[in-house]
Amino acid sequence: MEPIIHLEGIQKSYYMGKQAIPVLKGINLNIFKNEYVALMGPSGSGKSTLMNILGCLDSPTDGRYVLNGHDVSQMEDDELAAIRNKEIGFVFQQFNLLPRLTAAENVALPLVYAGLPKKLRQEMALEVLNKVGLADRSHHKPNEMSGGQCQRVAIARALVNNPSLILADEPTGNLDTATSIEIMDIFGKIQAAGNTVVLVTHEEDIANHAKRIVRLRDGLIETDKLNIASHAAAH
Repeated sequence: MEPIIHLEGIQKSYYMGKQAIPVLKGINLNIFKNEYVALMGPSGSGKSTLMNILGCLDSPTDGRYVLNGHDVSQMEDDELAAIRNKEIGFVFQQFNLLPRLTAAENVALPLVYAGLPKKLRQEMALEVLNKVGLADRSHHKPNEMSGGQCQRVAIARALVNNPSLILADEPTGNLDTATSIEIMDIFGKIQAAGNTVVLVTHEEDIANHAKRIVRLRDGLIETDKLNIASHAAAH
C-alpha cells in the first residue's frame, strides 16, 4: 500500500544572514490513507514548519516529499498551489473565513478556483454544510455565527473539494472546551468516512482524539505511537 504522505530525510533550514538555522533535521514519516494522526511538540520543535511542508505552503531545504503519488519536494510555487487546491483541505485556528460571504459562499470558494459552475458549487457546498450539521445556517455570515459554527464552516470548506488529506492546525485553539469536543467529534466522523486527517496541536487532550501521535523535539521525530486510548474508544 502506497502512503498518502511519504517523507524521506526532510530537512528545513532558515537563514539569518549567512548562518543556516536548522529547524527540521531529517524527518522520515509515512502516513497512510484513512489514518488520523496528531503532530505534537513543544514550541520550537519544528511542528509548524513540518505542517507547512505537509501542506505544500513551504518546500524542504533537502529530502523528498511524495504526496498521494506526486513528488512535491521539487515543485515550483504554481505547481504547489495546484496540488494544494486539489489534494489538501486546510482548517486553521483562525477559521480564515471571508466576512462578507455567507457560510455557503465561503464553503464554495475552493470550487470557484477549480472552475466549477455556480449551481454545482451551491449544491456541493450545501451537501458538506449538512455533513457538519450547519445546513440551516448556510445564508449566515461569519459575524452571525458562534466560533464553533465558524470552525464547522471552515471544516466544510476543507472537505468540499474531496481532498486526499485534511490538515488541521490547532483547530480548537480559539474555542471553549465543550465546543472543542464537538469539533473533534466532527474530525472523528470525517476520518470514519474514509478521509485522512493530520492534526497539529500542543494540547494532549486534543491529540488524544487521534489514532496515532507523532511527537517532535528539536527538529526530529521523538516518538511515533498508536494511541491506545483512542483505539479502545473506537472499538
